[in-house]
Amino acid sequence: MDTGLIPFRPGGLFVVRSTDYIYPLVDDPYMMGRIACANVLSHLYSMGVTECDHMLMLLGFSDRMTDEETDRVMPLVIQGFKDTSEEAGTSVTKGQMGLSPWVVIGGVATTVCLPSEYIVLDNAVPGDVLVLTKPLGTQVAVAVHQWLDIPEKWNKMKLVVTQEDVELAYHGAVKSMAQLNRTAAGLMHTLGAHAAIPVTGSGILDRAQTLAQQMRSEVSFVLYNFPVLGKMAAVSEACGNTFGLMQGTCPETSGGLLICLPRKKAARFCAEFKSPKYGVGHGAWIIGMVEEGNRTARIVEEPRIIEVSPQAAAQNVLPAPGATSSSSAES
Repeated sequence: MDTGLIPFRPGGLFVVRSTDYIYPLVDDPYMMGRIACANVLSHLYSMGVTECDHMLMLLGFSDRMTDEETDRVMPLVIQGFKDTSEEAGTSVTKGQMGLSPWVVIGGVATTVCLPSEYIVLDNAVPGDVLVLTKPLGTQVAVAVHQWLDIPEKWNKMKLVVTQEDVELAYHGAVKSMAQLNRTAAGLMHTLGAHAAIPVTGSGILDRAQTLAQQMRSEVSFVLYNFPVLGKMAAVSEACGNTFGLMQGTCPETSGGLLICLPRKKAARFCAEFKSPKYGVGHGAWIIGMVEEGNRTARIVEEPRIIEVSPQAAAQNVLPAPGATSSSSAES
């Protein structure tokens, strides 16, 4: 877990702090900054914390970039990070920068809150339902989009998907990764979520296993539905063991929240989450259940694939650099 909960002596308050970083995976510096910021904040949101007091940006400049490249790229990354922080109702107050072999983008998100403003992440019980708030397959979409410029790879993939399919999936993935999980955090309080974890840094199976290990009760998680960006399940299958999407091992970046909810509340969560008042292109899916067990997670032999239209995901157009959204509710 990438979030710390620290008692703060005066008044029974707690400091909640999240730290994370990622490497560039899309070819748009501004959107890369947005994705990095959303990724950092997701760890707070997985605890039901909806307000962030301030952020610190961590940025590694690559020593392989020319001065001209650095001057063109890095301001866009910083602007994207800043714009998303403002959408989240917070601001970047400081930053740490340094040289490294690769570009590294991350940050620290901090808030001070009352015990009623966060959710303890260890209360899943048998009978609970697992809900996911963003589709899987972002890694596949990003990779196959890069393959459009590599003839030996694309010549194989074009037997499975069209270039239009790939472009739609890629842009859907970028928009999905840049969306905040703030709305989900708020609904976790409203509907009494028992636990949650952001799906980022590794595959859905690993994240489910990590969450299961935190539970007080002896439970296990069973995954049986996989919502996947359109056509990316077929691409993954055509690539053999390259991605491991259907095995749950394909890494996701700035994915949705995997949430444990009481069975009677799960359908309501999904319906509310898709409400137009939170914007276009949001989705949540029931993907599994909680049963008695030994704090592990597993995938059924043939999980059902739910094709998620990347066209719908791409409808939620993000602001241009330097502009912030007028809406305060994000997914």
